Amino acid sequence: MTAHALTDSWTMTRRELARWGRQPVQLAVGLAFPVMLLLMFGYLVGGGRGVSGDYRDYLIPGMLALTMAFGLESTMIAVTQDLGKGVIDRFRSMPMADGAVLVGRAAADMLQSALTLLVLVGVGAALGWRPGGGPAALLTALGLLLLFRFAMLWAGIHLALVAGKPELVQAVQILVWPVGFLSNAFATPGSMPGWLGTAVEWNPLSHTATAVRDLFGVPGTESGHVGWAVVWPLILLAVFFPLAVRRFARLSR
Repeated sequence: MTAHALTDSWTMTRRELARWGRQPVQLAVGLAFPVMLLLMFGYLVGGGRGVSGDYRDYLIPGMLALTMAFGLESTMIAVTQDLGKGVIDRFRSMPMADGAVLVGRAAADMLQSALTLLVLVGVGAALGWRPGGGPAALLTALGLLLLFRFAMLWAGIHLALVAGKPELVQAVQILVWPVGFLSNAFATPGSMPGWLGTAVEWNPLSHTATAVRDLFGVPGTESGHVGWAVVWPLILLAVFFPLAVRRFARLSR
């Protein structure tokens, strides 16, 4: 049964990857957008209130975490389009494991997210940024970032299933913006008003960004956030993964 589900999920993953070949512009925009944000905040807008040392050392890990929270709309729209066009009903008429469509879509998103991280790390290196901590720390940091993305992804899938229509996805996706910008991606919580700094410190994205900075050896970074960077995504997954699967099963009947 497990092998059957994995085979069906891989088939759906290859279906989603085939869309990359048909829509290369969408893939290119998805990769270029976080690079533009990095360059904009690093060189145009500036920032870094409360940050000591080189701002790039603080900004780039924050941008890596922020990117994992954004860009969910392509997956959300793809899910609602499949529902609206009756694709899901055709798949359910086949001997296919329940939820393979969602797993395949999530797997394709994770592959694109990993590619995005590699592009951002490469751009950061081209700008003179060098992560400390060694290869093991780098791999651990990338793993935490992808774990956070995986959790955000299933939250997005659930919201897309609730929205039901592609035109409603944009309105629902706006809910992600507070998670992204009410964080320590660009400035330290200590430089913010007390109530805002407290909210920022509790943001799951802030825990991931701080853990990544710690692993990269950014000076002045508070330690002890790696555990929270694991716990928060697992909590989100425990909530939204079963909700998404249950909602999908109800909509597909």
